Amino acid sequence: MASVQDICTSAAINLLSALAFLLAFAFLRLQPINDRVYFPKWYKKGIRASPKSSGALMKKFVNLDCRTYLKFWTWMPAALRMPEPELIDHAGLDSAVYVRIYLLGLKIFVPIAMLAFAVLVPVNWTGNTLDNVKDLTFSDIDKLSISNVAPGSIRFVTHIIMAYVVTFWTCYILYKEYQIVTNKRLQFLASENRRPDQFSVLVRNVPPDPDESVSEHVEHFFCVNHPDTYLTHQVVYNANKLASLVENKKSLHNWRTYYQTRYERNPKMRPTTKTGLWGLWGKTVDAIDYYTDEIEKIIQEESVEREKVMSDPKAIVPAAFVSFKSRWGAAVCAQTQQSSNPTIWLTEWAPEPRDVYWDNLAIPYVELAVKRLLMAVAMFFLTFFFMIPIAFVQSLASIDGIVKVFPFLKALIQKEKVKSVVQGFLPGIVLKIFLLLLPSILMTMSKIEGLTSLSSLDRRSAGKYHFFLLVNVFFGSLITGAAFQQLKTFLNQSPSEIPITVGVAIPMKATFFITYIMVDGWAGIAAEILRLVPLIMFHLKNTFLVKTEQDREQAMDAGCINFPSSEPRIQLYFLLGLVYSVVTPLILPFIIVFFAFSYVVFRHQIINVYDQKYESGAAFWPAVHRRVIIGLVISQFLLLGLLSTKRIAKATPFLIALPVLTIWFHRFCKGRFESAFVKFPLQDTMVKDTLERATEPNLNLKAYLQDSYLHPVFKSFDIERLGVAVDEEENNPLVSTKRSSRRSSSKTASGGITPQIVLE
Repeated sequence: MASVQDICTSAAINLLSALAFLLAFAFLRLQPINDRVYFPKWYKKGIRASPKSSGALMKKFVNLDCRTYLKFWTWMPAALRMPEPELIDHAGLDSAVYVRIYLLGLKIFVPIAMLAFAVLVPVNWTGNTLDNVKDLTFSDIDKLSISNVAPGSIRFVTHIIMAYVVTFWTCYILYKEYQIVTNKRLQFLASENRRPDQFSVLVRNVPPDPDESVSEHVEHFFCVNHPDTYLTHQVVYNANKLASLVENKKSLHNWRTYYQTRYERNPKMRPTTKTGLWGLWGKTVDAIDYYTDEIEKIIQEESVEREKVMSDPKAIVPAAFVSFKSRWGAAVCAQTQQSSNPTIWLTEWAPEPRDVYWDNLAIPYVELAVKRLLMAVAMFFLTFFFMIPIAFVQSLASIDGIVKVFPFLKALIQKEKVKSVVQGFLPGIVLKIFLLLLPSILMTMSKIEGLTSLSSLDRRSAGKYHFFLLVNVFFGSLITGAAFQQLKTFLNQSPSEIPITVGVAIPMKATFFITYIMVDGWAGIAAEILRLVPLIMFHLKNTFLVKTEQDREQAMDAGCINFPSSEPRIQLYFLLGLVYSVVTPLILPFIIVFFAFSYVVFRHQIINVYDQKYESGAAFWPAVHRRVIIGLVISQFLLLGLLSTKRIAKATPFLIALPVLTIWFHRFCKGRFESAFVKFPLQDTMVKDTLERATEPNLNLKAYLQDSYLHPVFKSFDIERLGVAVDEEENNPLVSTKRSSRRSSSKTASGGITPQIVLE
C-alpha cells in the first residue's frame, strides 16, 4: 500500500504533469495559429474573426506581444466571470447545469472536510491501535483512519454523530440544488424560442392496417382522436444504408480534396494511390481520377438506393413524428395513453431534430425487448471479466503484502525510488488506461438497445458506466485490495477472524483512491483543457485538406461535454468522498481540489470550446441526484458493516435509521421535483401558445414543421420534389380514409411523404 513517501511522489508527478499541461495551454492558446482550436465556439457563433486575416506575416502565426504572456493565468478568472444566466443563453441549460455538478461537490465536501479535520482526525490519530496489531500492513497515513481506533472504544460515538451530520448536510444541499435546477429548467422551457419538438411527438409501434399505408393510418388515427389539434406528420424511413452511402461519399470527397491540394502545390507530379484497403496495397492508380470515379459510382448507388427507399412500402417503419397545432395539443398526446392496448400507438415527446438518433428508429418495437435482454447479459459478463484487470491493478498497489508471500520479488521492488513510483503512481495510471475504451463499448451497447435520441443514449451509457465504476472500480478495488494487502494474514488465520481483518483493511484503501484521484482528477483534467488531440488533428487537416474558409470551419473540432463518461466519473468522486468522509477524512482535500479545478476548467471549455450536439433542458439531473443518493446509502451500509467488526454492536440501531431516512428523502424529492423533468405542464404550454398567437397571428406553423423531422439524408434535396403538400381539408372534421373512399396514389397524407409522390 502507498506510504506517505509514495503519496508525496505521486502528488509531485501529477502536480508537475498538471502544471506542464496548464503552461502548455497558456502558451498555445495565445498563438494566432491555434485560435480556432481553443476558441471554436466563438467562431461558430460568428463573433470571432481569425487573427491570420491581418498584420505582419510573423504575427499571423506567433504572438509577439510579450505582455500577454505575463497574464497567462487570466483565463481562470475569465471563466468564472460570466454570470449563470448569461452562461445559459450562451451555452444552453445542459452545459450550465453540468458545471453545477462540480459546484454541488464543493458545497457538500468543503464544510464536511473542515468538520472532519477538526473532529475526526484527532480522534483517529490518538487511537494508537494499528501499532499493536501483528502481521498487519499499514502506513502512517492509515493512522488517520478509523482503523486506528480500538475495537469497542467510546470514540466511535464521534464517527456515528459524524455520519448523521454528513447525511443531513448532503440531503439538505441535494434538496436545495434539485429545487434550483428544477426552477431553472421550468424558466428555460418557458422562455425558450419556438422549436419543432415543442409541437411534436414520436409515435412508435403503429399497428399494421390491411387497407392503409403507415402514413395514411397515422393520419386517420390522429384526425379521429385529436381532431382539434392534429396538424401534420412525417413517416420514418429505414434509410440506414442510404446514410452509410452518404458518409462514404463524404470520406471520398475528403480524400479527393487531399490529393487535389497536393497536386496544386506540386503540379509537376500527379499523386497516386493503391486500390487496396486504406491505399496500402493493390494496383497503383492516379489518385485524383480514382477518387473522382469512386465518387461517381457512389452517387449512382445513392440515387438508386434513394429511389428504392422512397418507393418501397417496406422501407417505411411503423413509426412517425406527429406535429400539432399547439404545444398544448402535443403535451396532451405525449403524456397520455392513446389506445386501450398499451403496446400500440406508443407516444413520447419527440427529441429535438438534432437530437434524433435516426439509426434506431427503424428497429421494430418487439425486437427492442430481446436486444435489451442480450445487452443486460453482455453487461454482466463485461463487469465480471473486468475484475481481472482490477485485481491486477490492486496487486500493484500492495507490493509490501505480496513481498511477504512472494519473496523472490523483493530485490527489485524494495528499492525506495522504484517502490515509491510503483505504489504511488503506477496503480492509478494503469487503472486509467484500462478504463479508456470502456465508454465506447458501453455506448455501442446502448445503441444496440434501440434508444431513439442522442441524449437518451448518453444517459443510458452514463448509467451503465456508473454501475461499472461502482461494482468494479470501487467494490472490486476494496475487495481485491484488502485481500492482496492482508494476503499473508488471510492465509494464516481462521475464517472467523477474516471479517475483522477486512474491516481493518478497507479504510486503508483510501491511499489507493488518493493516487487515482491525482492521476484522473488532477493531471487528467489539466490534459482536458490542453486539447492535444484536437490541436494536432486541426493542423493536419489545415495543412493537407483545407482549401477554403468553409473547409477551415469544418476542420475545427469544438467537441462537447462527454457526458456518458464524465458524469459517472464525477459520481465516483462523490462516492469516495461520502464513504471516506467518516472513515478516512484525509481523502477529502484531494476530492475538493478535483471539484474546484474541474469547475474552472469545464466552465472555460463550455464558454470558449464546446458546441453541444443537443439541448435536453437538464433532463439528466434526476439521475445525478439518484446516484449521489446511492453513494450516500452505500457509505452508510459500509460504515454499518465496518463498525460491526469493531465490537460495538449496540451502536447498530443508531445507524440503521440513516439509510431508511435517506431512501425516504429520495422518494420525497422524486415526488416533488422529478415530474418537471419528464412532463411539461399544460398550464405552461397554454401560456406559450397564447403568447405566440398574440405576437405572431400570421405564423404558418405547418410550413415551419413540415420538414423538421425529415431524415438528414433527404435534406439536401428539394422538399417540394419530395411531395410535401398542404392538406386542403385540414380544418374539415370529416376524415376520409381508404375504408370509405379510396385515395388516389398522388395525394399525400397531410404532410406525410409518400413513395408515389417521390416517384412522380
